Amino acid sequence: MHLFTRNLADLMPATAEITEALIREYINRAVTDVFKTMVGREPSFSTPADTPQQSQSLTPPDRPQVVGTVGFLGDVNGLVYLHLDLAFARLCTCHLLGMTEQELDEAGDEVINDAIGEMTNMTVGSFKNGLCDAGYPCKLTIPSILRGTNFSIEPISSAVRHVYFFDCAEHRVVADILMKSDDQG
Repeated sequence: MHLFTRNLADLMPATAEITEALIREYINRAVTDVFKTMVGREPSFSTPADTPQQSQSLTPPDRPQVVGTVGFLGDVNGLVYLHLDLAFARLCTCHLLGMTEQELDEAGDEVINDAIGEMTNMTVGSFKNGLCDAGYPCKLTIPSILRGTNFSIEPISSAVRHVYFFDCAEHRVVADILMKSDDQG
């Protein structure tokens, strides 16, 4: 056998098992990088004393929420929901776009939706890049926005849910990840 002959398998990236620790590492890095870069605020990973059940609301029921969502499709499929209360979504939008509160009021909710959609897209893009680096190629879907109070997101039974909490500028950011790999039912 020649020294420069390689097996095709040697050229393929090793596929790391998608563990909870790996998911936590990728989403922590993604949220931290995006919020630090785009909003000038560094979130800290936090763990609430009581972890919500799947059907419970992840955020206070009386506070308006702006929730960005972006999916990923490929060797692993899923959705990431990024929950921000409206006050923090407004603060992020003002910082991101260099607007005052008054300018934001004049511009309307669509500007907030666009800003949070883009921040979610960047966060999920970074998370997806970690999955790709681990040997699970996938592509992003387009971002969408949910708004409201007192709502919950319930996954289908075949999805695995991972919920992570971050504290940032005296606000809570929740990353709610639903995943299903090709080999799951």
